[in-house]
Amino acid sequence: MNLNAHDVILPQIGTLVDLLRSRAEEQPDKWAYSFLTDGEGEELRLGYAELDRRARAIASRIQKIARPGDRALLLLPSDLDFVAAFFGCLYAGVVAVPAYPPPPRSRRSLPRLLTIAADAAPAVTLTTSAILSRSRSWTAEAGALRTLHWLALDDPEAAPVADLAGCWCDPGTEPDGLAFLQYTSGSTSAPKGVMVSHRNLLHNQESIRRAFGQSESSVIVGWLPLFHDMGLIGNVLQPLYTGAPCVLMSPTAFLQKPLRWLQAIGRYRATTSGGPNFAYDLCSQKIAPEQRVGLDLSSWQVAFNGAEPVRPESLESFAAAFGPCGFRRQAFYPCYGLAEATLFVAGGGVGEGPAVGRFAAAKLEAGRGEEAGGGEAERRLAGCGHAWLEQRLAIVEPESHTELPPGRVGEIWVTGESVAAGYWNQPEATARDFGARLAGCEGSFLRTGDLGFLKAGELFVTGRLKDLIILRGRNHYPQDFEATAEASHPDLLAGGAGAFAIEAEGEERLVIAAEVHRRREAAADLEEIAAAVLRAVAEEHEARVHEVVLLRAGTLPRTSSGKVRRHACRAAYLDGGLQAVGRTAPSPVSEPVAAGPSLDRRTLLGLAPEDRRPALAAHLLRQL
Repeated sequence: MNLNAHDVILPQIGTLVDLLRSRAEEQPDKWAYSFLTDGEGEELRLGYAELDRRARAIASRIQKIARPGDRALLLLPSDLDFVAAFFGCLYAGVVAVPAYPPPPRSRRSLPRLLTIAADAAPAVTLTTSAILSRSRSWTAEAGALRTLHWLALDDPEAAPVADLAGCWCDPGTEPDGLAFLQYTSGSTSAPKGVMVSHRNLLHNQESIRRAFGQSESSVIVGWLPLFHDMGLIGNVLQPLYTGAPCVLMSPTAFLQKPLRWLQAIGRYRATTSGGPNFAYDLCSQKIAPEQRVGLDLSSWQVAFNGAEPVRPESLESFAAAFGPCGFRRQAFYPCYGLAEATLFVAGGGVGEGPAVGRFAAAKLEAGRGEEAGGGEAERRLAGCGHAWLEQRLAIVEPESHTELPPGRVGEIWVTGESVAAGYWNQPEATARDFGARLAGCEGSFLRTGDLGFLKAGELFVTGRLKDLIILRGRNHYPQDFEATAEASHPDLLAGGAGAFAIEAEGEERLVIAAEVHRRREAAADLEEIAAAVLRAVAEEHEARVHEVVLLRAGTLPRTSSGKVRRHACRAAYLDGGLQAVGRTAPSPVSEPVAAGPSLDRRTLLGLAPEDRRPALAAHLLRQL
């Protein structure tokens, strides 16, 4: 299975089961996956033959409970047990449903889990004894979980792996058979189960391999959660597809100490690793200069950045901080994708570095991606490359369904073999999003809901169609307001702002919710921070903020992958559910403001008692 840039595995391999079985036969003892149990030195390794044995053993246990085509809920940590369980589902012919198990002392993710369980109606849940023990408190209130058959993979009374593996029966899965349901992040609506087939996965794996220049000599390091498409498809299935070894650590290990990620890249001489934009910000902010001494990032060839808007400022900060450690800016690989297209849609060439464009802000608001001239306010965007492996991208006017010329902003549509079959049990949403017809063109397209434009063949993503904020006829992207707010004061947390629109007095008005560092929750500090947000938005966007809501750290509504759930944020704002420590008084008007307004003294409305909704204080914060 030695591959070069022009080899294609697809004609030889029909399913992921075929792929793993082939690896186990041809390279039984080859290192496939490692898991860093403490995020650092302690390591568990798994070869292809052992993974095949464990997958067959798990499959034989599943086959005693479920039939081919049934769903199996995966409630497991992001470790080697998850990897084995996922393949166990594939070997059993059941449809895997990865989900995030609520942590021991938090129930924030439980509503999402209940939604997934009710929608997928799984026949069995694969979990651990520890998670099974604490699940009793969930099932007391969740009918969708009460009726499930729970299977603890570490059950000491289970038969030996070798005996179970010998009882496995091949269900004869076909390439178009469903492999798993990838539930969407739910950033703009309730999560929906994307039906991903073996054919979708193998096509997407070949796209990633070609785009990233992967081979058996690559080494992949990852910390992304395995219930998320980027972690599962990018960090687990891509190494299997190419035959490259993969080193995994838990998301918690990375978040607690970002240095662990970069140390693993250096220790294992990784060529490929990455994550959402916030991961690079976290490293730049949390890894002190003295901690960088001895880091060697010179092996890193593909530093992919996706799943949320790619900020040029983040790339520059990271390159400046870790350039002395051997990191090359040319390794940055901004890319674009979504669960509905399996994972990967577009990316550039390896080693080319990010294509950063400077576009006129006012023209972008008018739907045109034109370079900024001298003296014009500009907005910098990182390009996300082009489509791969005969997939096609089109920029479309969302109402008329007509394709727009280069430089015009429209909805991003995609067609090709990586596009999934639709949403589980949602025929209307499937027809709407997966069955779009482009005027004058045969075949169906996937409507991504993302906005962007093409410039010299390069895709630039500008925002979400549903998140677009229109203030007095001008189009604004919420991530622009969020970036401005976060940069306005050092005690606002990076990636901790959400911008959304509400209707007041018959027009759209802007609200910004932003998380504040815990050490700055005194009234005078909050007054200063809120004033900074108001001033920065006025100066950079000539827009008035209707209200600034300052939040406790860690309480901004987010998806399981860390993206801001702006619609949930808006809903919580409207029903008083945001955990605010302070807020401004609503602005009585929303006209555009001149740059650099004069801001007099402000006082705050609302200091929240611990773990309660904000109680209004006596002072108002007004813009004079």
